[in-house]
Amino acid sequence: MAFVTSLKQIGRMAILGLCLSLAAPIAQAQTTTDNPAATPATPAPATPAPAAPATPPAAATTTPPAQPTPAPPVTIAPTTPNDSAKVPQQPAEDPNKAASDASAVQSITMAEQPMAYVSGSATWDEGYTKLQDGFKQVRGELDKAGLKAIGRPMALFLDTDDKGFRYEALILLESAPEGKTELSPDVKIGKTPAGKVLKFQHHGAYDEISSTYEAIAAYLDEKDLEAQNLLIEEYVNDVSGSDDVNLDVNIYVYIK
Repeated sequence: MAFVTSLKQIGRMAILGLCLSLAAPIAQAQTTTDNPAATPATPAPATPAPAAPATPPAAATTTPPAQPTPAPPVTIAPTTPNDSAKVPQQPAEDPNKAASDASAVQSITMAEQPMAYVSGSATWDEGYTKLQDGFKQVRGELDKAGLKAIGRPMALFLDTDDKGFRYEALILLESAPEGKTELSPDVKIGKTPAGKVLKFQHHGAYDEISSTYEAIAAYLDEKDLEAQNLLIEEYVNDVSGSDDVNLDVNIYVYIK
């Protein structure tokens, strides 16, 4: 997967892409209308010359000249529009478009919730795999302790840079175990950070989630909002891997 280092850096990339797209010429397609050509009017038949006046009884009668036969009307076949004249089909809607659509963004006040988690760091390329391994580790300790998990697994992103990120792979708990701060040397007990967040949605492969973050950054810039360097990804469904296009992710961005 390919991430960017921060929402602000993503925003600059998204804005640059927007400017380039606006500078490109807009293609206009015209539909050719099938108009059959008008049939030319049939020429009027020539008027026969008047018969010569009668001669004395002995003279022969002059035969009038034959009328010219009118030419048959010529019909031009209607022109069939070629492929270049057809109106192009509208492109399919971008599955990540909702991220920049104000009607799809929700403002939420996030309360503290008990969680079990493992901390770690990863490069961008190995991030998805490491997060999944972290969730498995937490589930294993929850099963041993007999603790009830609620909701879907989440990743709390604490810091990012060019090489990768620091995270907490967490699962929410119905209640924290009394007097415990850890379930094992690696799996800790804590609480999610509280605060005002904006909820966005990503649908598609995890490898392509950076495009959703570009849309989020553009939305924040448009609304003049400043994000903390803190966000949560909630993985709504289980998929086969980071390239599975059926993945749904809720993204919670903490706002200053």
